[in-house]
Amino acid sequence: MTTVDVGMVAGEPVEGDRVELVVGAVAHGGHCVARHDGQVVFVRHALPGERVVAEITELHRGYLRADAVAVLDPAPDRVPPPCPYARPQLCGGCDLQHVAPAAQLVWKADVVREQLHRLGGLTPDEVADLGVTVEALPGGPLGWRTRVRYAVDAAGRAGLLRHRTHQVVPVDRCLIAHPAVRELPVLAAAGRRWPAADGVETVASSGGDVTVRALAGDTATVVDGPATVTERAAGRDWRLPAEAFWQVHPAAADALVGAVVDLLDPRPGESAWDLYGGAGLFAAAVAGRVGPAARITLVEAAPVGVAAARDNLRDLPRVEIVAARVETALARRRITGPVDLVVLDPPRAGAGAAVVRALVGATRRAVAYVACDPAAFARDVATFRSAGWRLAELRAFDLFPMTQHVECVGLLLPPR
Repeated sequence: MTTVDVGMVAGEPVEGDRVELVVGAVAHGGHCVARHDGQVVFVRHALPGERVVAEITELHRGYLRADAVAVLDPAPDRVPPPCPYARPQLCGGCDLQHVAPAAQLVWKADVVREQLHRLGGLTPDEVADLGVTVEALPGGPLGWRTRVRYAVDAAGRAGLLRHRTHQVVPVDRCLIAHPAVRELPVLAAAGRRWPAADGVETVASSGGDVTVRALAGDTATVVDGPATVTERAAGRDWRLPAEAFWQVHPAAADALVGAVVDLLDPRPGESAWDLYGGAGLFAAAVAGRVGPAARITLVEAAPVGVAAARDNLRDLPRVEIVAARVETALARRRITGPVDLVVLDPPRAGAGAAVVRALVGATRRAVAYVACDPAAFARDVATFRSAGWRLAELRAFDLFPMTQHVECVGLLLPPR
């Protein structure tokens, strides 16, 4: 990023104005915090300590959003983005391509610590005792995303969305996409148009399957590859529909299973719940440790996930599969405690206070919380703490390099 004719104006800023800022700390959401005339500005494409010219993109009561369009004093960790679309006003999929890979890990660890302190209620000493670091996964920062959903514009061109908009940016390739996805003739650069589609989903499974699905309203049509794909993780093969949820990084499933099993340390005969269990990845791993006589209950709401779990866990008859929302299953006592162990893997919004309160009254030994959003995780940690529980250990993984996202696995323990 280079200095440009900034065209800065005086007075109250309006959208499109450019202001000079000194950038402060990182914040959850892929931006840094700065101030302009006493007002908070959330700045993308910047790094802490930099002096930048930022273009105002949104005005809100009490804060602004902006993109750094010129860097006057760059930070040592700034690097040229490898992708030509990872720039202001273009693709919004990658937040951190301007940050050196090692510094991205530090960035994400800082965000996790800040959220645990601000939203989770942990003291600085408690946060420090967790020793939060973010672990990189094998394979490097590019070419890892095995599932990519492209939007389609009015001209039928597949592309990616501009940050915080529905505007489609036609691209000729996505550098974080798995090589097998990049090679698919999906994009307009390959001569492909999608006049009847709203979106295009691509999958490159760890079992070697490659699938393309065209999306139109509530209808999905497989246009290339198998409708059912094979994933390999936790020492098992998993057969599931291409649209079923699976981790998008090839090494993610094994990394998360390893962390959950290490933290919970399941013991023979212990009972367990796998909540928001999907195809049964964690249930199978725990079952291998607690033994064939132990009771395990998996709860999943999505029909495609329930069907995949029933198909893939047929060799584990002691795993009961409950098709329901977790909140409903707990409130209507479709599952009842006490239970020794819980694996909690909620969607991005988190488990919520009602689920957490139910768990603290039903769980005897430990909860492993798998979190894809540090803010939602921290809010749920605060609810656990209000019941006397503590966050005893935490591991974090860079499942989504070049983006602001980070995955955490926390061990929550009841009062001693």
